[in-house]
Amino acid sequence: MTKFARDEFDRVPLSSTRQGVHRLVASAPRPTLWPVLLMGGIALAVGLVAFLVLPKLGSPAAITPQAVATVGSPTPSAAASPSASSPAQASVQPSPSDTPSSTPTPTTESTSTAPLDKTAVVAVYNGTTTGGLAARVAGMVQGGGWPLSTVANWGGMPQQTSSVFYKGAAQKGNAEALGKLLGISNLVDSAEFQQPVVVVLGPGYR
Repeated sequence: MTKFARDEFDRVPLSSTRQGVHRLVASAPRPTLWPVLLMGGIALAVGLVAFLVLPKLGSPAAITPQAVATVGSPTPSAAASPSASSPAQASVQPSPSDTPSSTPTPTTESTSTAPLDKTAVVAVYNGTTTGGLAARVAGMVQGGGWPLSTVANWGGMPQQTSSVFYKGAAQKGNAEALGKLLGISNLVDSAEFQQPVVVVLGPGYR
């Protein structure tokens, strides 16, 4: 019990929603989470599709072996044809050297009517390791009626056999006669020497 007299504030109707002289402060409404969850689910689904499906659509495995063979591999005719070399390779010709080839092609004929001119000078070179061989053969050449120009050791490419080099058809008769005199059957028409006839003694000459 209170010692104060009752006033109008002590008479509270039973059906009234008021409590005291103050009103209840309404609590703030809680934000709803379902839009956030929905957007998160959509983003997750899109990420899974991009990670699992798109790589398969653009992977190299989708290219068939026939397409690879058609696009990347050469045709059988181009791969197997020996004529596929470049024009530069096909047109390259060996340039003549200062010395004759080590394997000249014999041009001796059994029946020749080439004229013989013993005024043409003859050079004799020793392409072997036998000392004095060039001088001995030069004496045979001079004894056969030909004048000598040079008698020395051979300084060019190593020769596989003895050869008589002559310059043009006018000296072919001299080359044939010298070949018979010296026992040399390899006669070569060559313009690589200044002398009209050149005898090069190769390995095995006696």
